[in-house]
Amino acid sequence: MKRHSVVVRLTHWFGALALILLVMSGFAIFNAAPYLDASDYSNPAHRVLAMGSIDGPNGSHIGVVDVFGHRIRTTHLLGYTDDGQGGEATRGFPGWITWPAYQDLAGARVWHFFFGWIMVLAGTIYLVFGSFRKELALLIVRPSDFPKMWPMQAYYLRLRKDPPPHGKYNPLQKAGYTVVIFVLAPFVVVTGLALSPGVDAFAGPLTTLLGGRQFARTWHFAATIALVIFTLGHVFLVASTGVINNMRSMTLGTYRLGKNEGTGE
Repeated sequence: MKRHSVVVRLTHWFGALALILLVMSGFAIFNAAPYLDASDYSNPAHRVLAMGSIDGPNGSHIGVVDVFGHRIRTTHLLGYTDDGQGGEATRGFPGWITWPAYQDLAGARVWHFFFGWIMVLAGTIYLVFGSFRKELALLIVRPSDFPKMWPMQAYYLRLRKDPPPHGKYNPLQKAGYTVVIFVLAPFVVVTGLALSPGVDAFAGPLTTLLGGRQFARTWHFAATIALVIFTLGHVFLVASTGVINNMRSMTLGTYRLGKNEGTGE
């Protein structure tokens, strides 16, 4: 059956590309000040996360990550790791996961805002198109979905053979999409805007409402990690519930229905 329109498919893949580059450029920006504070200004006394290095034996360096005061050694992975230029240096995230790979704060900010607006544009087109076509309503979780959530989870955990009957999206998908579309994604955008000096110049109360620039930075980082975790879970479920069928639906638009699946609500 026909499952996804051209608009949905294009906004999905543009959004996916934008998210990858947003995370990578965001990690590069984080590396310029690899710490997070629960404060309205940079305050080591309220530090919740820090990445860096300490001196090791014979002039070596040991990468460390401090989380709420608890130190974890992470040499070659975080703290003291790939510098993006063929060597290693003290930095938060390694060069292979940042964009640009080498340390370039100004360049990373340009890429970050560029792909940020690509993400916002793709999301806006998707929401407007989905509302017009009444497809957005299929993504929103409803009270009738809650009794089906555990049976659906049991199916994912291989505790039951078949999933509960559902429409185009199952109850767990709708719960996840509802939170991401209406809570998590907007929060990432708002906290990101609060960190922009240009926005802060005329919308200072927004930054104040979030607890100050450092607090906004912490909120933005935490929300982004939550979005990444959701995305990884999404990819895992795509792979575990029929990768060929799912990928075909998001590339060619066609999908083979399972015996417990419907086309709508």
